[in-house]
Amino acid sequence: MRDVVVNSVPVELFKILKFEGLAGSGAEAKAVIAEAQVSVNGQVETQKRKKIVEGDVIEFAGQTLRIVTAAS
Repeated sequence: MRDVVVNSVPVELFKILKFEGLAGSGAEAKAVIAEAQVSVNGQVETQKRKKIVEGDVIEFAGQTLRIVTAAS
């Protein structure tokens, strides 16, 4: 599991995939989310703009990301 440090929450799910390099673009990130390839906290997530907060765990393409804020 890899920690992803964000400056503020909430952050939209597709942006995390894009900025962490798991998707080549925002459009690609939205597509893989819509195709039910991403899980948030163990549940398949299809909302592209799902609000992600500190402590959420995202799984995609064999990667596991935990969201933490810079202040914690």
